[in-house]
Amino acid sequence: MEEVLRREDEAGVATLTLNRPAARNALSLALLEALEQALAALAADRAVKAVVITGAGPGFCAGHDLRELTQARNDPDRGRAFFEATMARCAAVMQVVAMLPKPTIAAVNGIATAAGCQLVASCDLAIADERARFCTPGVNIGLFCATPAVALARAVPRRAALEMLYTGEMIDAAQALRIGLVNRVVPEGRALAEAGELAARIAARPASVVQGGKAAFLRQEGRPLPEAYADASRVMVEQLLAEASREGIGAFLDKRAPVWPQD
Repeated sequence: MEEVLRREDEAGVATLTLNRPAARNALSLALLEALEQALAALAADRAVKAVVITGAGPGFCAGHDLRELTQARNDPDRGRAFFEATMARCAAVMQVVAMLPKPTIAAVNGIATAAGCQLVASCDLAIADERARFCTPGVNIGLFCATPAVALARAVPRRAALEMLYTGEMIDAAQALRIGLVNRVVPEGRALAEAGELAARIAARPASVVQGGKAAFLRQEGRPLPEAYADASRVMVEQLLAEASREGIGAFLDKRAPVWPQD
């Protein structure tokens, strides 16, 4: 039986591929469990500096597996226990993606709907090819996309998020770029390659600086301005005292390429 999730590593970049192409990589409970385990391993892997998430076949991710959810309705509790387990696991996965110490990049090669759109919004960065389409279509099937809304509202302006949630309509890659859901749009078939190149550029920076910076960025979000600046100032001082900044600033002043210390 083929794995529902594949991992490939190259030069400090790990690529996770959702591997249920016949189901448009819908997030079955098994795929969510595999994704959570893989992310935990990546968080602890010092060789990995950045993570790319993509989908096999013509789609990125179609959200939850509606066939699996429907089957659970036959359970004595009408599916309540399965629904609770699935939503809890999905919420845990999305939080791990968002809080992962390493930068995360979504390579969106096709549709990203419902929890698939949530996964894109949970990543730090996103590259979409021209075929990519995004929506939170729950209202069209009697189910408001409440959990995708959590990530979406943190990635795009409030009014843009609410329009997607209220209408359930599909937006194209160009519109996703305009509202800030993705960083850039690339030609068809180039999303994974472009995401990999971006991840490689990030991986070439000192990992301690990037990872410490991500942690500081996440902490300052939502904090009052004085608290945010106080914490950010502490981060800057600690990084100025570290070897990476000594080397980086010295190299800049000497007009040479830096030789980063091993993290």
